[in-house]
Amino acid sequence: NKYELTLVVNAKIEDDERAAAVEKAKEIITRFGGTVTEVEDAGKKRLAYEIQKMKEAFYYFIKFEAENSDCSNEVEAHVRIMEPVIRYLCVRQDA
Repeated sequence: NKYELTLVVNAKIEDDERAAAVEKAKEIITRFGGTVTEVEDAGKKRLAYEIQKMKEAFYYFIKFEAENSDCSNEVEAHVRIMEPVIRYLCVRQDA
């Protein structure tokens, strides 16, 4: 199964904190049996609406493969509580 995890990361934090958040998401994926295939840094974008008094955020798209469907559920559960991540979405990609 192929998945794509979209992370919307707080733009007010330092670059190294942002990079650490993406690395932590990748570690979570591998810990639960997934294999990261691609990480796309889409850069800073304007949000459609204000979230936590922020008008802009950084977008990251992490593509990964996982044999079991539990992996995406576990990834979502752990990404949900990450401080710098203001929004996330994990979707399964059709073949």
